[in-house]
This record gives sequence, C-alpha cells and structure tokens, in this order.
Amino acid sequence: MNKEVIVEKINAFLIDEFEVEEEHITPEANLKETLDLDSLDFVDLVVAVESNFGVKLVGEDFMNVVVLQDFYALIERKLN
Repeated sequence: MNKEVIVEKINAFLIDEFEVEEEHITPEANLKETLDLDSLDFVDLVVAVESNFGVKLVGEDFMNVVVLQDFYALIERKLN
C-alpha cells in the first residue's frame, strides 16, 4: 500500500469516525491540540487502524507521534 492510499484512508476515518473538520487535516496538524484527540480517541484510533490496515498498534508506537505526518509514517512503517 503506497503512502497516498494510507493518507487517504487515515484522513477519511478521521473525518467520518472522529468528526475532525477536513480543513484541520494537514500533515503538520498536532493530534492532540489541532485535531482535539484525547486518550479515549487514541484507543478508538488503534481500533480504526486495525480494521482499516490490519496492523496492531501499542502505546509505545505513539511515543514519537505528535503530528499527523508522524502518524502517517508510523502506519507506513507497520505495513512494510
């Protein structure tokens, strides 16, 4: 799966499942501050990633994830 498809899928479930406004979704968007995701949302995010990409994420995976670009890169690494 290429990076473009990963970005499209992530953006789609952020809009659909997390009700993030599309204009807030940029690679530089901070997951907590800009996208307003809280700790419960991160649990739901793990479930969404499993169902959309078939990969499992654990808490340590999020250690260096601050902005959306970091999250895209994390999923790309997990898929390769």
